[in-house]
Amino acid sequence: MNTIPDEYRGWWRILETETWTNDDLDILGTALISFTGEGDRLRMHCLLAYVDVRATDKGVSFSWEGAWEYDPVSGTGNAKLARDGRLTGTIRIRGGDASTFTAERAAEPDEGIPEPPSYRDKWRRRR
Repeated sequence: MNTIPDEYRGWWRILETETWTNDDLDILGTALISFTGEGDRLRMHCLLAYVDVRATDKGVSFSWEGAWEYDPVSGTGNAKLARDGRLTGTIRIRGGDASTFTAERAAEPDEGIPEPPSYRDKWRRRR
């Protein structure tokens, strides 16, 4: 069993990304990523995704799958702890952009992160 190290376990508030504008990080709610080992999630910009995290020699790596607005999207990422205790890493969109990010430890949100919408929801919404 691949246990997530205690120093990475929990919720992280995404503070900034290098490639994508930081003005809209919280458009769907506080930008967060979780590394708990149970139902982990990612929310930032218009992205809602499920996360699968694994410990590595240098930190954690993760794959994710979800929706950017209503379009299916997936990718990978990695993260490690910086000397100041913040999390630094990279988020990659399969077949698209990649960006570094910085996050700080956060509390689990009171309201859960919604499930990623399906592409079918896009058409149901237009009616």
